[in-house]
Amino acid sequence: MATTAASTSGSSSSGASTMRSLDRAFDVLAVLQDARHPLRLSEVARRAGLHVATAQRILNVLLARDYAAREDTGYLAGPAAVATAHAFLVNNRLSPVAMPVLQELAASSGLTPTLFVRVGDDRVPIARVEGRNPLRYQLPIGDKLPLHLGAGKAMLAWLPDDERANLVAAATPFSLASGEQRTAESLSAELDTIRAEGYALSQGERVLDITSVSAPILSDDTLLGVLSVVGSGADLPEDERPRLITEVRQAAEAVAARCH
Repeated sequence: MATTAASTSGSSSSGASTMRSLDRAFDVLAVLQDARHPLRLSEVARRAGLHVATAQRILNVLLARDYAAREDTGYLAGPAAVATAHAFLVNNRLSPVAMPVLQELAASSGLTPTLFVRVGDDRVPIARVEGRNPLRYQLPIGDKLPLHLGAGKAMLAWLPDDERANLVAAATPFSLASGEQRTAESLSAELDTIRAEGYALSQGERVLDITSVSAPILSDDTLLGVLSVVGSGADLPEDERPRLITEVRQAAEAVAARCH
């Protein structure tokens, strides 16, 4: 019995060690995904909260499997990450059912609709249709964007209360692109309004002179994603916003209905 207990204890310890190693590998991969330029080994270790030797061992595994790449100036995410992203884009259930709705919305509004899903503490665009009036700035598919700005608020507003409170506390205080200051109190109040009204309207938050209207895609009270339409101030005058808000909310409901 003692031998069996010792064996079980050793197996449990080995399993816990394996899970820690897996967690650390994902931490390193997340650092590479968030980086906007190649990172030195010491910087990867610092951002991942690891010893340099541990970060190096993990990077060697990621390099061998093409999830990391190495240049003269440091490490960056590797091409295998693109293949993983592609697998999600072609296999997830949301994009295929949403695309016809996005196309209809782009045609009726002339603006650019985008479909977002949540990834951890961020949102990521997974589908987009260019309207008649292309935006002057790029919003690449797969780019991470914050939950407390723009279309992210239509996602943040529908999260469980404790989770939402933690994310609000972590994000505040902050300044909008317009220079307006936001506190935890003001953001929480806005999120309450968004949830009550069923949509988020954002003006000059991430980029000046850019307005967005966003609505959650809800299926049986489960948040699947967010549909957002973006345009310049000239493309989206104030008197046109009520009509667009109705269209965006209806489009989000149509996507949700197709997911049943």
